[in-house]
Amino acid sequence: MKKNIILIGFMGVGKGTTARAFAKTYGVYNIDTDDLIESKENRKIKKIFQKEGESHFRALEQETADWIEKHVTGTLISCGGGFYKIDNLSKLGTIVLLDASFDWIYNRIAKSHNAKKKLKKRPLFTHPKEAKKLYNEREKIYKKVADVIVNVEGKSLEKIVREIAKKSL
Repeated sequence: MKKNIILIGFMGVGKGTTARAFAKTYGVYNIDTDDLIESKENRKIKKIFQKEGESHFRALEQETADWIEKHVTGTLISCGGGFYKIDNLSKLGTIVLLDASFDWIYNRIAKSHNAKKKLKKRPLFTHPKEAKKLYNEREKIYKKVADVIVNVEGKSLEKIVREIAKKSL
């Protein structure tokens, strides 16, 4: 795999889980933009948002994207839910949208074995109406910027990984 695969989608859709499975199946590197930012800043994203706000975090995402563009190839990259806003997204690789309905995503998180931890990491889901509003705002934009759309609802992880490979390798 020479070109990067960039996974985008709404928070909780399974980008990280899918990226890890894809990397294991196809023997490629896998990085997560939120993990890169947390490592660089030596603190959690939640703390960055609390202390400096969203605009500072978006600037950190842009710095991360610029670094990826210059230094990363042949890698599967899972991105934070708002990463689609960076100005060089199309230069980073093939953009794959993991798509699902809001209700499916919410239920996926709420019914997971570590639901409390997952909900804590995504505080917006404690206000489902606000989360759904954000989902509705982003859904059209995600589809517009994606090179490939993979609907993940009701599919096994293995099937999702195969579909991404078939459509983007």
